[in-house]
Order: sequence, then C-alpha cells, then structure tokens
Amino acid sequence: MAVTVFERCGGFATVRKIVSSFYDRVLDSAVLQKHFETVEMRRLIDHQTKFIAQAMGGPASYTDDVLYRVHADLGITRSEFIEMVSLLEETLEDFDIDATDIKHVLREIERRERLVVTRDG
Repeated sequence: MAVTVFERCGGFATVRKIVSSFYDRVLDSAVLQKHFETVEMRRLIDHQTKFIAQAMGGPASYTDDVLYRVHADLGITRSEFIEMVSLLEETLEDFDIDATDIKHVLREIERRERLVVTRDG
C-alpha cells in the first residue's frame, strides 16, 4: 500500500503547523490580506488543515461543491489565487517537504482554481 504525502509529512499535527505558517504569510501579503480582515483565523486554519490534508491524500474530504460555495462571494481573482499557491509552495519548501510531494499538492490545489476564482483580474 502506497504511503501518502500526508503520512510522509507527519499527519495532522505537521499539516496544521504548515497551514498556520502559510496563513502567517498570507496575512503579511499586501495582495491577500484584505480577504482576511474579518475572518476568524482559528476556524479557517482548522478547515484549511483538513483541506490541505485532503490534497496530501489524508483522511479528510471537501467536495468541489462545498469549495465553490465557500468562495463564491469572495471575489477572488486569478492573480490572488496564484499568490496563494506561491505562498503555499514557499511554506511547503520551508517545511522540507519533498519536491515531488510539493508538486502533487500544488496540482491538487491548482485543479480547483475554477472553484475559487470568481472575479476577473
């Protein structure tokens, strides 16, 4: 049985650290911080930990429909999405995640772009 990226990186405890570090970068981003001014970050980090765990092959599940509904009214642009992906890549690299595993995670995120990007720009 193949070992997942989720298992190789250390499970939920490590994924939560990755996601927390990722959101530190997001909140420092002049491009992205406006989307998080009124967000309860602890709750978001809990949800995103599960989502990233899913992208890593872990035991969590978010349907495309849920992902679309959550982002539908946020007005996220493609350039903002690209910034998020870039920050996630940097964060994964900082946690010494294998390059092949990073590519896998980013592909999983990028294939959902159409569900997150809801505004031109």
